Amino acid sequence: MTRSHRLHPSTTGASRVGAPAARVLATALAATLSACSLVPTYERPPAPVGSQWPAESAGPAPAGARAAADLPWQDFVRDASLRELITLALADNRDLRVAVQAIEQARAQYQIRRADELPTVAAAASGQRSAPNPGRGDNGPSVSSLYTVGAGIAGWEIDFFGRVAALKDAALAGYLATEEARKAAQISLVAAVSGTWLQLQTDTELLRLAERTLATREQSLALVRLRFEHGASSALDLRQAESLIAVAKAARAQQQRLRAQDLNLLALLVGAPLPERLLPPRPTPEAARAQAQAGTAALVPEALADFAPLAQGLPSDLLLQRPDIRSAEQQLLAANANIGVARANFFPRITLTASLGRVSTDLEGLLGSAGSGAWSFAPSITLPIFDAGRNQANLQAAQAARAIAVAQYERAIQSAFREVADALASRSTLDEQLAAMRAQAQAEHARLALVELRYRNGVASHLDLLDAQRSLFAIEQGLAQARLAQRAAEVQLYKALGGGWSEPQRAS
Repeated sequence: MTRSHRLHPSTTGASRVGAPAARVLATALAATLSACSLVPTYERPPAPVGSQWPAESAGPAPAGARAAADLPWQDFVRDASLRELITLALADNRDLRVAVQAIEQARAQYQIRRADELPTVAAAASGQRSAPNPGRGDNGPSVSSLYTVGAGIAGWEIDFFGRVAALKDAALAGYLATEEARKAAQISLVAAVSGTWLQLQTDTELLRLAERTLATREQSLALVRLRFEHGASSALDLRQAESLIAVAKAARAQQQRLRAQDLNLLALLVGAPLPERLLPPRPTPEAARAQAQAGTAALVPEALADFAPLAQGLPSDLLLQRPDIRSAEQQLLAANANIGVARANFFPRITLTASLGRVSTDLEGLLGSAGSGAWSFAPSITLPIFDAGRNQANLQAAQAARAIAVAQYERAIQSAFREVADALASRSTLDEQLAAMRAQAQAEHARLALVELRYRNGVASHLDLLDAQRSLFAIEQGLAQARLAQRAAEVQLYKALGGGWSEPQRAS
């Protein structure tokens, strides 16, 4: 059971003037402005990461590189179709809409807490008519009337110990954290649309490769069957060629499924039907057969999408560039302010109710000479005496929440450090890997052309031909995946460095 001592000094009476109430309100406002704060002094925790990137990850920045946080996504993404898809996603993506509405909700909560610092003034009017008890036999008038009109404040807490101000500070930090979370959501959306676009292009290219490989192997099967019918090839060669046809068909079906899933995911991220003009065209078997008959060159990777070069900066820059880190710090500030709220609960809480108006027994004379002025002033002091340890438990819970917020803030910094280090390591190694795989693909294509010529002339065996075909198909698939990894690493580095939420500066 909670016991508290309440003191209610109140004075109610009729007066011609309301100056006493005005003087009391002015005194209360002055006392509120000089209220003390019990919120602990905030100190930003030291970053639990090194001052430099790992030597294995760091490397020279490309020429013309810019800081990601200063590079709007419109300047980072140089592919016109991808820019248009991102624009559609920022307008229609439902997750981003939720994040925007969460900001509005947090802003309203902050405005509510801010309004608590000022008294709420309301106007009121009332009328009362009553008759005497018939059993008393009174000789007075049969009906009495009382009318009042005025304005006043009710239950306004005078914030001597900073409880209301701490609640406002916590709400403000929560609002700012939500705003940063929206920026982080935009960054993630830009990266997700870019990554899905790259995956769609890669799976489209792999489908084209599967269609072309199938067409090439159908030509090989026709040649093997012709040689088998004339006794130049064995049944084993024919069955091996038929097996390769089945493998190519399975690869084509797999890439058709993956491409369809990429389109579905991209439509979900964009939040609207995808414009057909922005999508890479679907490969057709007819085009693949025409390429196979023409003997086109091997798949040489071209840029999936062009992105602007990025400067890596220093680990300390992440504290200012990453919205998720700034959001975690605002959550820490909110937890710090809540400690002040819990501390203030140990001290008296002073509230004020006051009114100023007129009273009359005649409705017509309420605003005339028949009425009289009236005012009331009723401060209330609540002093906690025994609460069974509730306030102490609330303080301990607030301190534990701040410790959790510190750990989450440090975890956000460590995760950001690791994401940037991984992206930098990918950037410094994938270029070399891609160049080596491109050279290998060109060599395998030349090898296949030589083996096919030797096979047609009866010099090479069918097993040599099958080995060359399988090797080229595998290296071209790996080359497409390596190219995807290279471009995806650029997008991940942009996201990890905190790019994607700033807008380009417009000329005035």
